Amino acid sequence: MTLHVDAVIVGAGFAGIAQAIALRDAGVESFVILERADRIGGTWRDNTYPGIACDVPSHLYGLASHPWPHWSRVFAPGGEIQAYLERVVAEDGLAAHLLLGTTLTGARWDSGAWHISAQHNAVNPVLNGIGTRFPDRIGRESTALCCDDIVADHLVLAAGRLTEPSIPDIPGLGTFSGPMFHSSRWDHRASLDGRRVAVVGTGATAIQLVPELARRGAEVTLFQRTPAWIVPRGDHPVDAADRHRYAKDPSALAAHRQDLYDEGEARFASRSGDPAAAAAVRRIAVEHLERQVPDPAMRRALTPDYAFGCKRVLLSDDFYPAIANGSVTLEASALAQVRGSTLTAASGRTHDVDMIVLATGFETTRQPYAALVAGEHGSTLDEHWSGGMTAVASTLVAGFPNLFVVNGPNASLGHNSSILISEAQADFAAGLIAERVAAPFAFPGPVRVSEAAERASTAEVAERAARTPWLTGGCGNWYVDDRSGKLTLLWPGTVADFRARLDRVRSPRPEGVPL
Repeated sequence: MTLHVDAVIVGAGFAGIAQAIALRDAGVESFVILERADRIGGTWRDNTYPGIACDVPSHLYGLASHPWPHWSRVFAPGGEIQAYLERVVAEDGLAAHLLLGTTLTGARWDSGAWHISAQHNAVNPVLNGIGTRFPDRIGRESTALCCDDIVADHLVLAAGRLTEPSIPDIPGLGTFSGPMFHSSRWDHRASLDGRRVAVVGTGATAIQLVPELARRGAEVTLFQRTPAWIVPRGDHPVDAADRHRYAKDPSALAAHRQDLYDEGEARFASRSGDPAAAAAVRRIAVEHLERQVPDPAMRRALTPDYAFGCKRVLLSDDFYPAIANGSVTLEASALAQVRGSTLTAASGRTHDVDMIVLATGFETTRQPYAALVAGEHGSTLDEHWSGGMTAVASTLVAGFPNLFVVNGPNASLGHNSSILISEAQADFAAGLIAERVAAPFAFPGPVRVSEAAERASTAEVAERAARTPWLTGGCGNWYVDDRSGKLTLLWPGTVADFRARLDRVRSPRPEGVPL
């Protein structure tokens, strides 16, 4: 059976849900959402490791159309965010549009529409992130029930970029006989109390995870390849009076959200390399380290040697104390080799452990869905992006008509809530889709951008990024594609800049003329 819809959305995380809401607000009801897992939620469904929480203030980390007055903490725990997304889907009646446990297996542009194949899974396990390199660790396999053909006039890729675990190429990793998994595929069957646990990585996940593992009785060894700049978090329960006020007075909540947005926009200066702003926040980070870590040698091991802002700036009040008080053993070098239960660091030191947790990030610069999507000339997105992800206004790709990428190229933020970017893209896509759905014969062709327009948009990003610490700060980060050395994940501007960029793309278009 072939299903014909106005739009297919791939992914039911924040970006996909934002897109569904934007389409309905624009009057488009004929759409489906493909989600490979058996629940919605994206990042917040997949990541359930101990201590997981947001690092954007709760009242800004939500959809503008669905403010939530009842967040329990300044920085919401992961479970609350997952519950929030499920509540939004229920309240907006989006479940009727969801195809859960349904994996995109292919999409090709042909005869003026997208022809999409999707596979339903009888079993849809959350893999442990090791399966691609060590298949015996998966434990169970998906079984295809059937394949459907879907024809869609428009295709929205909202699959995110923090979905596929990055598994480091460490000699002997496959010889480890104990529990081993990526932090985003947490095995809750694994006991922690009294276990010797190695955590590999010191990014945003590790600084939340490591203190919590120690609190739960694990003997933690942290393998630190590169230290991070860390500033105070200041997390605490939201005052009950404030929660009551926000619930009774939506304007108070809106004003609070606006204040948080303004604070975030102001942070752009320090993250993007403004000398005075960066120096001021760097001093805060250094003083934070000095207050919490009295030992000079340990402070040196925890002090970055790269520019402030080059990597993601992290927030924590309990990471440094966990190391300083001896709850966590800091191995200030990378994991170099594994032999059975013995881990050897680059320093030459060895550590015997019972469990390995890989807090090693994600395959951010090369998206797995890209190999499945073929455009009007037959080439795939993966081929088109062989030198790094590119798009016009982070959303439209040359050679791929009526395709919209939400939360893709240059759509991440290091200073504010990335949901703001996804919502802007979703509104942009919904506006164009709704115009064509309402008056299909008024347009001589699909929504399309030229290769010249994409090159110009890419050049604009490169010019903005050229002197930022993300490219010049002396570190490696997940914002930059190793294949090209270009900034392909992060948007090198403010949220206001991004919204203005979308407006510029759309505003010059004469009525009835495609992009």
